[in-house]
Amino acid sequence: MRSRLATSLALAAVLAAPAAARADDTGGAAFDAPPLAALTPGGLLGGPVRWSGTVAGGAGQVRVERFDDDTGTWSAVAEAAADGDGAFTATWPGDATGTFTVRAIREPGGDGASASEAPTVAQVTVFRPARATWYGPGFYGRRLACGGRLTTTTIGVAHRTLPCGTPVQVFFRGRSLVAPVVDRGPFANGASYDITSATAQALGVRQTSRIGVAPRPPAATARRPNG
Repeated sequence: MRSRLATSLALAAVLAAPAAARADDTGGAAFDAPPLAALTPGGLLGGPVRWSGTVAGGAGQVRVERFDDDTGTWSAVAEAAADGDGAFTATWPGDATGTFTVRAIREPGGDGASASEAPTVAQVTVFRPARATWYGPGFYGRRLACGGRLTTTTIGVAHRTLPCGTPVQVFFRGRSLVAPVVDRGPFANGASYDITSATAQALGVRQTSRIGVAPRPPAATARRPNG
């Protein structure tokens, strides 16, 4: 069982130190912290889902619709106000997990483009909430349950049952990345995922946190929305 207190203190020291001064515990060269993960439209199940986009035509009202794969139809989930540049942020409740196709349609009566113009389309993911710890300092150089050794740049997650190599999309405060299952755990703090220190840094996770997860099985054929 890993000591979370020791790990937390160690991560605080790693995050506080200049990137150029950090070195792999196995004696490797100094490394730069990974860049922050990309901003991703989405949210957690039971919480707010956010999507920021742009529509043509400047200021006006925008209706956001979600495509239903089962029925092949669109349904409205939110309304938002676009500013003078057409930028908007829409929010709606996360009522089901999964990745959904959404579109933004300008309502009639705006100052710019008409509602007949092509809508803005995006993919939005609603993630299942999970409690996650992280690990790294003190464990660099140790063998991972799925093969290889943990390093300061290993992007991955530990899980007790998911098959090794399973890609898991991890979401935290608007940012997400896809990390493979590389290890087994966690075994403390009631957590269901343990993310490597490099993954934690990329997402901005600094302590035991509530994250969003979406394990990715082999891609299935999705129904293509019309219109």
